[in-house]
Amino acid sequence: MRESPEHDVIRLDPGRTAGYDVIVEPGVLARLADIAAVAAPASRYAIISDATVAGLYGATVRRQFERKGLTADLFTFPAGEASKTRSTWSALTDDLLAHGVGRDGCVVALGGGVTGDLGGFVAATYMRGVPVVQVPTSLLAMIDAAIGGKTGVDVHQGKNLVGAFHQPRVVVADPELLHTLPAADLRAGCAEAIKHGAIADARYLDWLEQNARAVLAGEVPALHALVAGSARIKAEFVAADVREAGVRTALNFGHTLGHAIEATLDYGIPHGRAVAIGMVLEAELGERLGVSHAGTAARLAGAVQTFELPTDPPGGTDPDAVLAATRLDKKARAGRVRYTLLAQPGAVARAPDGAWTHRVDDGPVRTTLGGGSAA
Repeated sequence: MRESPEHDVIRLDPGRTAGYDVIVEPGVLARLADIAAVAAPASRYAIISDATVAGLYGATVRRQFERKGLTADLFTFPAGEASKTRSTWSALTDDLLAHGVGRDGCVVALGGGVTGDLGGFVAATYMRGVPVVQVPTSLLAMIDAAIGGKTGVDVHQGKNLVGAFHQPRVVVADPELLHTLPAADLRAGCAEAIKHGAIADARYLDWLEQNARAVLAGEVPALHALVAGSARIKAEFVAADVREAGVRTALNFGHTLGHAIEATLDYGIPHGRAVAIGMVLEAELGERLGVSHAGTAARLAGAVQTFELPTDPPGGTDPDAVLAATRLDKKARAGRVRYTLLAQPGAVARAPDGAWTHRVDDGPVRTTLGGGSAA
């Protein structure tokens, strides 16, 4: 893997949908208003941010727009996954209406994955759709949530079950913002980078392990290289399959069980940690089914552990409850749950029917979860 230059622009051309750039550059937040004015010209900008990120950057970003002669308002909501709900979506859309944001407005989603998903969903549905500029401030958002146009909210039955595809006009990722990210959140975001290497690029997976110390220490060149490397992989999958009908489902590796574990624990475990566990479990499942090469799970577990992430579900996790939660996964069809499985680190295994996901019965999954025999 190459080291990134000071400025990376990854172009994403998703078929019939207008293409857009993912800009990865230390310090680029200072140019946000200029970039937004070109990529998404609007009469009014609605900056949506959670209370924590708004306290760090909200006023600065708003003043930046105003200095350029652009009208901008800041809309906030309580930080945390618990706010990614239909009620928060409703409150935000009401606030935009009260402030006179029209169809010629633009949403600027400034924050982590929750903000990107929620702000994107507001943009997708407000006035039947207004532009959105994604400005991710967490590692997880920079390399995953902000790229690809998936927006939505959580419901009691599971994550992201109500949403829409709504591609951004531009993604502006500033690795320097990660210095305010708690160490646990930085580690959790690295789970998605590991996933990218696991499904698409074994050499990138090697690079991640070799540079884990620099990444976890918050060294900007290492973080920049990671964000740019993962953004390229994510963009390639999205461009090939905008609406997740084929190869893009490979990006769900680790997420079927990861999301189920999150739901079972009432989202008491951070998303990245759940995905780390899900990847190791799904790699074990692939080996159990004879789909993945021997040693695949150990390779994934080693990478996960290098970033100080867990490989096993928390004690007391109920395998039957996890299995029940998987049936609400968006990839499930006719009551059968489908899993992304690896052929080996760096490559996804195609199913016998040519699909990118595999239909798997509950028995082997229960055994993998430690819930008894597969019989």
